[in-house]
Amino acid sequence: MQVINLSENNSVLHQFISEIRDVNIQGDPLRFRRNIERIGELMAVEVSKRLNYAPKDVTTPLGVATVPQITDRIVLGTILRAGLPLHQGFLNIFDRAENAFLSAYRRAGRIVDGKQELEIVAEYMAAPDIEGKTLILVDPMLATGMSMEVGYLALLRHGTPRHTHLCCAIGTPEAIDCLRKSLNDSEDVTLWCAAIDPVLNEKKYIVPGLGDAGDLCYGTKIHLSDR
Repeated sequence: MQVINLSENNSVLHQFISEIRDVNIQGDPLRFRRNIERIGELMAVEVSKRLNYAPKDVTTPLGVATVPQITDRIVLGTILRAGLPLHQGFLNIFDRAENAFLSAYRRAGRIVDGKQELEIVAEYMAAPDIEGKTLILVDPMLATGMSMEVGYLALLRHGTPRHTHLCCAIGTPEAIDCLRKSLNDSEDVTLWCAAIDPVLNEKKYIVPGLGDAGDLCYGTKIHLSDR
C-alpha cells in the first residue's frame, strides 16, 4: 500500500486544512463543510493523475482537438455521515462516477487487560458492482483506520476493484499501520492523506486533529446511551 501525504508539498490545500482545524472558524458549519468539500476537490485532482487515459477526438467549431480522457470506471464510496462533504468534493470532479454509501459507527467493545476496546459496526450499504473498477473510498478522519477497513472489506462483497484509492483529510500513523496489516500491504491500494497527525488521545481522537468532523458538519447527535 502506497501512502501519499499531500501536506509534504506546499499548496492551497494547507489553507483549507488550517481552517477546518481553527476553533475560531469551526463555529460556521457552512464554511466548515465547504472547506471539507474543497479538500475533496483538490485531492480528487491529485488522484486523477494516477488514473488511466486514452485520446479522444473532440469536434470544435473550428476543427478537431485530441484530448486525453479518463478510461477508468470509477466508483466513489463514502462512509456516512461525516464523509458526505468530502464525497461531494470528489463528485464535483468525478461527476460521472457511480456512488456507494456505507454506515459505520463506534461502540464500546470487549474489555481487554482492564481497558474498554472500541469496535466499528456497519449496518447499511448501498453500492454498485465494483468488479474491475477503480474504487475511491473517502472518510475525512482516519483515526484508528477501523472504519475505513470495515467499509473497504464490506465493498469487496460487490466485487474486486482494479485499484482502490483510500482518501482522508487527516490520518494517523496508527491508522496507516492498521490498514497495512489488514490489507496485507496490497499494491492495489493507495492511501491519500491531506495531512498526517502524530497521535490519538485516550478516546481515540486525533491530536491535534480538529474534533468530531460529523458534529462540526451537521450538529451534535444523541447517543442511545444518553437517553
